[in-house]
Amino acid sequence: MTILGTRRRARVLRHEDLAAARELCRRQPVASVLAAARIEAAMRTSLASAGGQLWGFPAAGPLEAICWAGANIVPVLSADAGPDAVPAFAELARRRGATSSSLVGEREAVLALWSLLSSDWTAREVRDDQPSLVIDRAPDVAADPRVRRSRPQDLGRVLPACVAMFTEEVGYSPVAGAGGAYAQRVAALISDGRSFVRTEQDDARSAVVFKAEVGAQAGTVAQLQGVWVEPTHRGQGLAAPGVAAVVEAVRSPLTPVVSLYVNSYNAAALATYRRVGFTQVGTYATVLL
Repeated sequence: MTILGTRRRARVLRHEDLAAARELCRRQPVASVLAAARIEAAMRTSLASAGGQLWGFPAAGPLEAICWAGANIVPVLSADAGPDAVPAFAELARRRGATSSSLVGEREAVLALWSLLSSDWTAREVRDDQPSLVIDRAPDVAADPRVRRSRPQDLGRVLPACVAMFTEEVGYSPVAGAGGAYAQRVAALISDGRSFVRTEQDDARSAVVFKAEVGAQAGTVAQLQGVWVEPTHRGQGLAAPGVAAVVEAVRSPLTPVVSLYVNSYNAAALATYRRVGFTQVGTYATVLL
C-alpha cells in the first residue's frame, strides 16, 4: 500500500510535456506566471538548465495540474483538477525533500499543499493573504522620469539595495558572498533589462533610493517583484511614480498585463498600487520554509 493508495499519481514531466504544461498555464496567466516563466525558460533550453523539476497530474492522460519544484514550489491547478492533484504533488514533494525556500502561488492550491506537508516540514512563516493585483492600461499617476533600467555598472549599488529589501521582507540576508547565487540573480536581471532603479543623484556613486524588478515574465504577463524605497526616502512620494514608470517601461503589445502580489497587512503598499491603477484579480499565498 502506497501513501496514495488507489488514488491517481503525479509524475515528473519531460521536455515533450512542456507545451501541454504551458497551455495549462495560459488558462490562468496571472496565477500561473511564476511556474509559466520556468516552463518557458525550459522550452528555450532544457528542463535540466531551468533549475528544477516539473510535475504533472495525472500520471497519464491530459494534464489537469502542474507544479514547478525548484528554488520555489509553485502549484498550478486547472478548473478541471480533481481532488487527488494536491495529494499527488505532496507525495512527490516529500520524496524530493524540503529543499525549496518557499511554496508560493494561487492561495487555494498553496494552502492545500501546505496542509499536507506541514506535519513533515517546518515553516518560518505562512503568509496566507496576498492580494494579486494587475494593471493592463496606462497608469493613473505620472511616471517618475528618473526611473530607468539598471546598467551592468550599477551592480555594485543595486545589489546592496536588493539585499536590504530581501532582508527587510524575509528576515535574513540572501547573500553568502559577492559571487553567490543571489548576486548572480541580480546581475542576470540587470543584464536582461528587468531591473529598474532611481538613484539619489545622476552620478555614478549615488545610492539607489527606489528599485523594482520584473521577477517573472511569461505569456502576456510580467510580474513585478522587489519594489522597494530606501527607508530614509519613504514618505516622499517616490513609490507610486516609480512603479508607474516601471509599468510604462514593461507593458507592450506582447506583454500588456503587469502583475504583482503584496501582503494584505501592508496597507501602505496596497494604497500605492491602487493609486497607480492596479486592481485585485485573485489572491496568492506564500509559505516561507
